[in-house]
Amino acid sequence: MAGVSEDPRDPAPQDSPRDWPALLLRGGCAALSGLITGFTALGVAELVSAAVRPESSPVTAVGGAVIDLTPPPLKDFAVRNFGTNDKLVLQLGILALLALFAMTVGVVALRHRRSGSAAVLVFGAIGAVAATSRPDGGLLDAVPSVVGALLASVVLYALVGRLSLRPSPAAAADGDGTFDRRGFVIAATAAVAASAGAGVLGRRLNASGAADAVASRAEIVLPSPASRARPVPAGADLGIRGLSSFTTPNKDFYRVDTALVVPRVDAGSWRLRIHGKGVSTPLTFSYDDLLRRELIERDITLTCVSNEVGGPYVGNARWIGVRLADLLREAGVRPPSKGGAADQIVARSVDGMTIGSPVETVMDGRDALLALGMNGEPLPFDHGFPVRMLVPGLYGYVSACKWLQDLELTTFAEYDAYWVKRSWSKEAPIKTESRIDTPRPFASPKAGKVPVAGVAWAQHRGIARVEVRVDGGDWQPAKLAAEDTKDTWRQWVWEWPATSGNHTLEVRATDRDGYTQTSERVGTVPDGATGWHSVVVAVS
Repeated sequence: MAGVSEDPRDPAPQDSPRDWPALLLRGGCAALSGLITGFTALGVAELVSAAVRPESSPVTAVGGAVIDLTPPPLKDFAVRNFGTNDKLVLQLGILALLALFAMTVGVVALRHRRSGSAAVLVFGAIGAVAATSRPDGGLLDAVPSVVGALLASVVLYALVGRLSLRPSPAAAADGDGTFDRRGFVIAATAAVAASAGAGVLGRRLNASGAADAVASRAEIVLPSPASRARPVPAGADLGIRGLSSFTTPNKDFYRVDTALVVPRVDAGSWRLRIHGKGVSTPLTFSYDDLLRRELIERDITLTCVSNEVGGPYVGNARWIGVRLADLLREAGVRPPSKGGAADQIVARSVDGMTIGSPVETVMDGRDALLALGMNGEPLPFDHGFPVRMLVPGLYGYVSACKWLQDLELTTFAEYDAYWVKRSWSKEAPIKTESRIDTPRPFASPKAGKVPVAGVAWAQHRGIARVEVRVDGGDWQPAKLAAEDTKDTWRQWVWEWPATSGNHTLEVRATDRDGYTQTSERVGTVPDGATGWHSVVVAVS
């Protein structure tokens, strides 16, 4: 490798033991050149994405494509192990791989400058394809990756050129592999500074667009609902330490979605379109249009289909919004049972996500909402501001589209929504489930009376009974907290006369339709997990 260059002006001195320190230095500078090149590509692309849209930046686009291509079991693994940090882990992983790739390209470019620059262009092409292949992607989304790669390839070619060995016979004879170190440092510093400037400016420009959305949310005052939620009954929250509160605070409410960049939508420019099969009167609504309509307020528990048995992806909130069924009727939509042509509503998010819900379920009288508020404030951005959809009794992936902008009436036979294309069921009623919140797994309570408590849910059916057993013994009835509505979860507690030793606690629930949880453990795919939640404790 010593002294080899594509430039005919560069001599190729013979290897000698004294070459190695210089070779290592030169190789390190080549790897650094590659790293700077990657930094340049990302910085320039970030700036260009400000003129297109934030979602078109390469890391976001490639990350989104990775999420799209991830098999459901692997996605569940990420959600289960990293929770709401799964997207951060993915982005850091992409950046780490990019850094390794860039350094490798830099070393390759030391011998083959044109090949190295071509590799940078290939990477840009990958980013461009990823950006345009996203559900909401378009041709313009390829521009940041392409422009970033073009400039980065030029930077790599220039930096590696500074590493060419000086054509000095004395230098070659001495084997010191001298190159223009000062020129390389100046060029590298200039490239880093320019790239950093482009990246910072791009982020600020993207943030300025988000600032308008933040300001629009801050100005919103939610009107008093025409139909208020009934007060939470006394006794609905048992107030037991370690037990999930009846109402989940916004900051603690689970978030599971595919958005690497949380959309920031200006409520003033937001529009919702209702159209499609069986729609006699297509409708378009602004945010203010919805605020002026009759608003209802309801306590509704949401559950993610990725929630494993005993998992955390379930929460209860007080929502304010408009009845979705009313809007559909105004558009002329009828459910299939009344001769309607469509049996599926495809909800589209501003980020391109599609979620399909059964028309019959949405229009059967339950409180299916286009939600504007959550726990007394406008929707947080993480949870779908300005408008999201939710349907009691259905898992989120078939009902709870966030950042909603379009409702299309179609059929399940004609269209598969995002998750259905990835092995999940077309229709997914929430399953009857229960969870032990306290004691925690591997806890060490003292012998005596130990409260075993948790939550159970069967949205739109309600919970009728919860039972607990110890070490496979007889099932013992738990005390149920007061029921708010059949669309909310229900707390429960059983006073356990604990004895010393290791014990296994199990819980099961029965809904108001008479169905009791099965003991069969099934994973989340294709329509939700089943099984009894259990914890092991060591009583002292």
